[in-house]
Amino acid sequence: MPKLGKLGLRVLKIVHLILAGLWVGGAIGLNIMVFLFSSAESGGELYGYNIASKLVDDLLIIPGAMGCLVTGLLFSLFSNWGFFKHRWLAVKWVLTVFCILFGTFYLGPTVNDQPAISYAEGLGALADPTWIANRLTSLKGGAIQVFLILFMVAISVIKPWGLRKKVTS
Repeated sequence: MPKLGKLGLRVLKIVHLILAGLWVGGAIGLNIMVFLFSSAESGGELYGYNIASKLVDDLLIIPGAMGCLVTGLLFSLFSNWGFFKHRWLAVKWVLTVFCILFGTFYLGPTVNDQPAISYAEGLGALADPTWIANRLTSLKGGAIQVFLILFMVAISVIKPWGLRKKVTS
């Protein structure tokens, strides 16, 4: 497979870092917003929080996460990094896929369901069992997600654990 030159790798790295920033910033921002939902003073304000959280998810987190996956794939294919040449890179691949699946199938539905509940019930949504369960899921799962994303950023910078040993038969 042909490799990217120095300029191509730099451009790819810039794009990857911008997308990582969207993912990290969106995840932290969304967690802050979910935490603040209980301080809403009107149904409209609560609905606004819920719509804003959905927009953060749809416009920052999802494109950032998917963009990191794609640019990571391009790095692995078109550079000497490979997919699993380094232990830290293997960990990052596993965590990236896990975080995307966790966000899509566990956290995403909680964010997507909240606006309809708060629109229908107004401030009464704060007592709705589904709304409360979704919020708790978002708080707990969101904290885990942010921790894992920040851990991926840290291992990308530190690059611990070195090369994987080649297995010979």
